[in-house]
Amino acid sequence: MELQRRSGILLHPTSLPGTPGIGTIGQTAFDFIDWLVEAHQSLWQILPLGPTGYGDSPYASFSTFAGNPLLIDLESLVSRGWAEADSVTPPDYISSEGPVDFGSVVWWKIPVLKKAACYFMENASQEDRQEYNDFLSKHEFWLKNYSLFMSIKEFYDKKAQEEKVAGAMWSNYWLKELARHEENALAEWTKTHQQEIEIQRLIQFFFFVQWHKLKDYANEKGISIIGDIPIFVAADSADVWANQSLFQLDEDGHAIAVAGVPPDYFSATGQLWGNPLYNWDAMATDGYDWWIARIKATLELVDYIRIDHFRGFEAYWAIPAGDKTAENGQWLPGPDHKLFQAIQDRLGDIPVIAEDLGVITEEVRNLRDDFKLPGMKVLQFAFDLKEAGSGGCVNAFLPHMYHPNCIVYTGTHDNDTTAGWLSKASAKELELIGRYLEGPNAKLPATDLCRRLIQLAIASTAKFAIIPLQDLHGLGSEARINTPSTSNGKNWVWRMDRTMMDKTVAQWLEKLGLLYGRNVEAFAPIMEE
Repeated sequence: MELQRRSGILLHPTSLPGTPGIGTIGQTAFDFIDWLVEAHQSLWQILPLGPTGYGDSPYASFSTFAGNPLLIDLESLVSRGWAEADSVTPPDYISSEGPVDFGSVVWWKIPVLKKAACYFMENASQEDRQEYNDFLSKHEFWLKNYSLFMSIKEFYDKKAQEEKVAGAMWSNYWLKELARHEENALAEWTKTHQQEIEIQRLIQFFFFVQWHKLKDYANEKGISIIGDIPIFVAADSADVWANQSLFQLDEDGHAIAVAGVPPDYFSATGQLWGNPLYNWDAMATDGYDWWIARIKATLELVDYIRIDHFRGFEAYWAIPAGDKTAENGQWLPGPDHKLFQAIQDRLGDIPVIAEDLGVITEEVRNLRDDFKLPGMKVLQFAFDLKEAGSGGCVNAFLPHMYHPNCIVYTGTHDNDTTAGWLSKASAKELELIGRYLEGPNAKLPATDLCRRLIQLAIASTAKFAIIPLQDLHGLGSEARINTPSTSNGKNWVWRMDRTMMDKTVAQWLEKLGLLYGRNVEAFAPIMEE
């Protein structure tokens, strides 16, 4: 895939301002798109859109196909006549400002959405019912299992809470016949829990209607959306439960081995993610149908897909289940070229971005390049003194080393903000950054560096340049969205202030885009008007 020269902003919808408890895909999201147009940006990168569970991570979803109910905009439901106005008023403790409190939002918003679903069942017009039936027909291949999974999960989660059982999930707590996805048990459950299942389907309908309206608006305005697929899925998900033969599980649904990465410079014990691993041999028998369905479904929601941990397709780190660290894993071969050839044969050349960060081998680079997939560059990795030598000239993350068919970021969702990173940099690192930006004797003040690095990204030869919104405003570590391998309640909660859709910042970005030839093709029709 060859990219056009474009730039844009990284911001997950949960971080949008002005709505109770959490950002949504309602009016403020449309306002953000308008601001992108004003700033002459043509890309909006988001994180995975799936429903989040324990830890609130968008990379650990109950389904890779479903949408996150918490992103549904309640006022938009009211305007469609799908909810009553007095039913969506938040309690006093739910604020429209400040960080997301996921626990409070879930406790309040999910019952409101269920009530709206019941209202729809009783009051929807014939036209709305037809729209809903069309949605069911199109998405039945994943929606049937997802709605069953969530209805069963809610029942057993409540039971576990009453019995004070910790860590209960489908593989260790549900009725065995249900856990094994046995047809007779599921048919009986469906017969006795029809309303709960229908509510789950309707909530997904609400999400998909609102998301497609937003995406259509973005595309009409010249904005393309970059989505995100985690390579692995959560153990506690409809994906694993409904497709147990496609994962490395024992007969009771427990993982035999789990995902992670080995010890490295950043962690002496590696990273233990805990996701179940794929049974790639089983997936190959049907031509990787599940993965092809996943890619196809995601491309109906976004215009480009970033695949997280791309190197895992060439080889993945398998850690024995039950280990407390990632140290005892081993590299095992992934599907490599076979998967991407199957995807290409079925779907053509797809707009996929390879997250190729970390320790990348020649084999991984070959997989990326043989399918012409753009990789990623992060400026925060470009000034490592261990690779600097006499001037840092050979670090692959420095702009003069780029192959143009890549995406450059000042930082990603897993990095500190650029201002936060700079505040922790050593004097020698700051000196190296200054010399790279201004010449051999330069010593720039730290306050100038954040904007200069944004300019460096946009000026680079990388076809796409993506800037986290926090970096545009020079926000410090308090605005960091995620710190990997931590669960301290501070991840995924940051929300922007409405004032950050600032006209002065938009004008600065527009000037940079024009100066460095960004977004010219995307905005040509608008400019001609």
